[in-house]
Amino acid sequence: MMTIDKFNFAGKKAIVRVDFNVPLDENGKITDDTRIRGALPTLKKILADGGSVIIMSHMGKPKGKVNAKFSLSQIVDAVAEKLGTKVTFAEDCAKATDAAAALQPGEALLLENLRFYGEEEGKPVGIDKEDPAYEDAKKAMKASQKEFAKTLASYADCYVNDAFGTAHRKHASTAVIADYFDADNKMLGYLMEKEVQAVDNILSNIKRPFTAIMGGSKVSTKIGIIENLMDKVDNLILCGGMTYTFAKAQGGEIGKSICEDDKLQLALDIIEQAKAKGVNLVLGTDCVAADDFSNDANTQVVPANAIPEGWEGLDAGPATQKSFAAAIEGAKTILWNGPAGVFEFDNFTAGSRAIADAIAKATADGAFSLIGGGDSVACINKFGMADQVSYISTGGGALLEAIEGKVLPGVAAIKG
Repeated sequence: MMTIDKFNFAGKKAIVRVDFNVPLDENGKITDDTRIRGALPTLKKILADGGSVIIMSHMGKPKGKVNAKFSLSQIVDAVAEKLGTKVTFAEDCAKATDAAAALQPGEALLLENLRFYGEEEGKPVGIDKEDPAYEDAKKAMKASQKEFAKTLASYADCYVNDAFGTAHRKHASTAVIADYFDADNKMLGYLMEKEVQAVDNILSNIKRPFTAIMGGSKVSTKIGIIENLMDKVDNLILCGGMTYTFAKAQGGEIGKSICEDDKLQLALDIIEQAKAKGVNLVLGTDCVAADDFSNDANTQVVPANAIPEGWEGLDAGPATQKSFAAAIEGAKTILWNGPAGVFEFDNFTAGSRAIADAIAKATADGAFSLIGGGDSVACINKFGMADQVSYISTGGGALLEAIEGKVLPGVAAIKG
């Protein structure tokens, strides 16, 4: 497989898929440029070699229609500033042949939002899945998707995928386009290489003990990951809103806490599965309960299985925090996805903070720690502890699918 370090971009035009789906305020100003900064090493390597870059990305969910709210024209100046060179803008990503041809070595071109075309995602636009004509429309769209990808490919001599956040989607720009380049002219960018290596460290290069922390509100969204990890981890912490589904499944009283009533048996099955596989399953034993879903609500610490009526669990309690820390601090491999409570409210951050502190301590002692998933990343950034962990993944869904053991189309398109 070709790598970005082996490839000489001198005199070449490189089309690079990045993830510039950055958050904007009401004035179109970027509020967090992490994703732009993440792509800079790849883009700068191409320019430094004497190549030129055609940058492509999506923003938001315009569903195949032009929408000024999601126009990448809003970020051109910011990209140029970070890249240290002028960036021209193509107002239509599918009609940029002349703009691409005019590029000189060291120059950059940013294409308009790929998702202004339904062909990018390959989904029929404006037709319901229940419509009898949907399947025919889907086939037609897949054919159009190939043509769209072929057009994008025609702008360049080589293709670089540096958008891990969309690697789990078989979209025109993330997977299909790779078919139009031979093996020596397509490669992963630096960010993608790091992401793939980080996942490999978690799944294939495990140093023990291995502790995984899975948070979030629903067991159902994490079941595939939990089951895949069950054969790999020594300790599995399940926290956040999931706590109360497990508590109720075991006969507990959970007040008005979030709960998936149709997943109670699944929760019991997970408990039994952990016992059978010798996994130390760590669940919350106490919680910080509130009488309202609000930062200013009245609170009390109660057992997670004895929450009073009208109260709901919003964070892990002191005893739970200690048991979480104990399962983390001696670990040599750590994966964290999902907070322990409603960390967006400052009064309910203690559980997630305890996890972050324990991970930082273990990392300082030599553990490899991977933080992934939007909420976990937001959490670690809120605590100002991003520099105290080994790696923070840029991919939410992509990371979770990789950990679940699924093949990522954006990676497979390059690696074969």
